[in-house]
Amino acid sequence: MRTLGALLALLLAAPLATAPALARDDLVIGIAQFPSSLHPDIDPEVVKQYALDFGLRSLTVWNQDWKQACSICTELPTIENGLAKTETRADGKPGMAVTFKLRPDLKWADGVPVTVNDLVFTWQLARDPASGFSAAHDWQEVTAIDSVDEHTAVLHLSSPRANYNDWGSDSGKGMLLPEHVESPVHEHADGPGDYIKQTTYNRAPTTPGLWDGPYRMTDYRSGAQIVFEPNPYWPGTKPGFKHIVLKLIDNTAALQANLLSGDIDMVAGEGVGLTIDQALELRRQHPDRFTYIFKPSLTYEHVDLQKDNPILADLRVRQALLLAIDRQTLVQKLFEGQQPVAATWVNPLRPVYSKDVPAYGYDPARARQLLADAGWKPGADGICRNEHGDRLSIEIGTTAGNRLRELQEQVLQSQWKTVCVEATIRNEPARTLFGETLKQRKYTGMEMYAWSSAVAESPRRTLATDQIPTPQNNFGGANYIAFSDPAMDRDIDYVETELDPEKRQPAWAEMQRIYAEKLPVLPLFFRAEPHVIPKWLRGYAPTGHADMSPLWAENWSAAP
Repeated sequence: MRTLGALLALLLAAPLATAPALARDDLVIGIAQFPSSLHPDIDPEVVKQYALDFGLRSLTVWNQDWKQACSICTELPTIENGLAKTETRADGKPGMAVTFKLRPDLKWADGVPVTVNDLVFTWQLARDPASGFSAAHDWQEVTAIDSVDEHTAVLHLSSPRANYNDWGSDSGKGMLLPEHVESPVHEHADGPGDYIKQTTYNRAPTTPGLWDGPYRMTDYRSGAQIVFEPNPYWPGTKPGFKHIVLKLIDNTAALQANLLSGDIDMVAGEGVGLTIDQALELRRQHPDRFTYIFKPSLTYEHVDLQKDNPILADLRVRQALLLAIDRQTLVQKLFEGQQPVAATWVNPLRPVYSKDVPAYGYDPARARQLLADAGWKPGADGICRNEHGDRLSIEIGTTAGNRLRELQEQVLQSQWKTVCVEATIRNEPARTLFGETLKQRKYTGMEMYAWSSAVAESPRRTLATDQIPTPQNNFGGANYIAFSDPAMDRDIDYVETELDPEKRQPAWAEMQRIYAEKLPVLPLFFRAEPHVIPKWLRGYAPTGHADMSPLWAENWSAAP
């Protein structure tokens, strides 16, 4: 097996074609994945969210300083300013009323104003349990909406909610759907499943009325590229580029070559572009050619485990798999120590992080003992077998063409073999992995990928029982591991409904403990997202969380 350094040396030594200089009114961004769909509320994918953020805006946003602010509203509702207040529901139980005032000058790219009608339509669609919405729970907590006027609405919540004013872009939660475009599609659809197939976002994504952000999509070539142009009705800062092109190059080595040749101007830095080892090597080889940003992020790299696999159903096996991985050495050698090892999905950068979470260090001897306790004994070929002669063989997959993940797989495969576990590699394109395999749990063993969290997000989407994708909910939700634990569900409900942050903290600590003890996934590390951008790009500011840099793309421009 070639070493990482040797592979990089071969790549960087190869002759590169010189492309003609692109006009500085265009920005071409290389991406290593392509969205499997474009509906903002269905099928959560990082690359899809990255693309949508150029053309859609959410009600609220977490900015680059990790502070909450309005995006398409005029004032962030808070208890202090009176736009959010507790109330007593008709059944006598406590509820909450939250007033949102939409920007009166905001229009879809076909000139139709963005109004409360769009908010109500989005809510009505999401309340259908079979809608397939990935963040349906938040909308379903809204029991009624009062339309005060065209741009003012009062959302009545079923209970006090800690995230009552958090309607950001993660999983499209706070992105409104255009009622005048999508309502006719929904009315003529034969049920929610048919609507998902017929939505204009997938059938005609260049329809101007789908976009209310600074840019609108004007060209879409599935599996190839997406082109955005300025929205002529955008009332904010005038966008600095005539075209922003997202160009798919699904092999990260080829992506790097295209960057060096000038065929693309930059790579996306939110986990859908170059891997961190490539960016580090580029900086060593070409320190003055680009601006390099390594942003600590909430993006969590991990390995999902198929709970229905009888081998992985044994906690001792899951613990052994994690103990057999030298994660600290892995992040030191591959990422120069810039990506901290993860204990759970909660990053130490978040205020809800618990220092008391049970930790798994590197302990191959303990891993072998756990496997022996579980009935797995080494065979003549070094691979364990049980009393029936079954091999301890587990399939692992990830996104094909992502060179760093493929290298990580090889490292894991090698380290597991030292404790008599055979890992067989089966990778597939990102669109297949995220569009079908994960949400329908079609994998047999393990899948390695990452998800990105919002600053104050609860783990409902990925760990709550009601978020397990099923045929009944059209595979909505993102609990791909089908994790179901009553204590976890209670804690999630509590941290979402308790308004006092100090009172929420013990529940956050317990959730992290449950996660570490039951080990439904193998935590790997938190990514430092590498952003490699041209020296002439101005206004670019990565965030490190789920509200990504394109949400401020109107501020990007070329230096004069």
